[in-house]
Amino acid sequence: MGRMGAVLGLGAAVLTGGHAGGAPAGGVLLVANKGDHTLGIIDPATGRQVATVEESGVTGHEVIASADGRTAYVPIYGDAGVGRPGSDGRTVDVIDLVARRRVATIDLGRPERPHCPQVGPDGRLYVTTELTNTLTVIDPATRQVVERIPTGQPESHMVVLTRDGKRAYTSNVGPGTVSVIDLVAKEVAAVIPVSGRAQRIALSVDERRLFTADQQAPRLAVIDTAANRLERWVELPGIAYGTAPTPDGRWLLVTLITLNKLAVLDLESLRIAHTLDVPKAPQMVVVRPDGRAAYVSCDASRQVAVIDLGDWKVERLIEAGPLADGLAWAPSI
Repeated sequence: MGRMGAVLGLGAAVLTGGHAGGAPAGGVLLVANKGDHTLGIIDPATGRQVATVEESGVTGHEVIASADGRTAYVPIYGDAGVGRPGSDGRTVDVIDLVARRRVATIDLGRPERPHCPQVGPDGRLYVTTELTNTLTVIDPATRQVVERIPTGQPESHMVVLTRDGKRAYTSNVGPGTVSVIDLVAKEVAAVIPVSGRAQRIALSVDERRLFTADQQAPRLAVIDTAANRLERWVELPGIAYGTAPTPDGRWLLVTLITLNKLAVLDLESLRIAHTLDVPKAPQMVVVRPDGRAAYVSCDASRQVAVIDLGDWKVERLIEAGPLADGLAWAPSI
């Protein structure tokens, strides 16, 4: 989400406040509750889900907010897992975060299983559409599809964009590859083999490295973005899933989905510096733009864990909805 996948600064949001669970954070946390097909809105200051907005279909896995924090976009994926039989979504919900209601649903025109949304520096919405091996680009003003850019691979599930908006990287689950997409030329620049099966993806703050986790072995792929090649593997205590760098570029937070833990990788040494216990089935992790806290969605517990990044501890648990999954930060309105 955004240029770093999960560091959701969404531009130049400058925050003030104290501890992770305490002072106002200058925005709200959004959570895609797959189990009841709602978008949850969480007040990080009080640690409460203060509202839910019903989605138009089954079901939204991921969410992103506009740079001004007024609008959220939720692709409606369907009722299946990646590469598995099930319904094929074709829409993206538009949710007014001020009014806390769905105001539009964008029809992509064909079944595509839209999944990971990102907002580019040009303000346009980029959404992975994995059934058609494309990255779909939407103009938020007209709510129309304006481009479909090939990824060159099936099951392009997650995407991150560079800060200048010239490149995109997709994690292609079934092939276990990463596509490097030239957004100016609108073509695939490279396909990087990674593993038998990949999943989520994150870009380092300096954009020199890309990270994705092997879903068949406890290791993290580190990709050199200049050379477009696998640089090395980092061995992990368990299978990883979501990853997110801290804004200072020092740490990478890694959810260990089978161990119910969050690992903290030192990006200088590429060694695990901390591990923290979190509720069952941690999925995604996002870092608050001020770098004071991170949030981890825990699918099986319907909770979001708040991580204090100063003390490296779980500050509190926030009750969300069933099958809490995708997270996004929306700055103050």
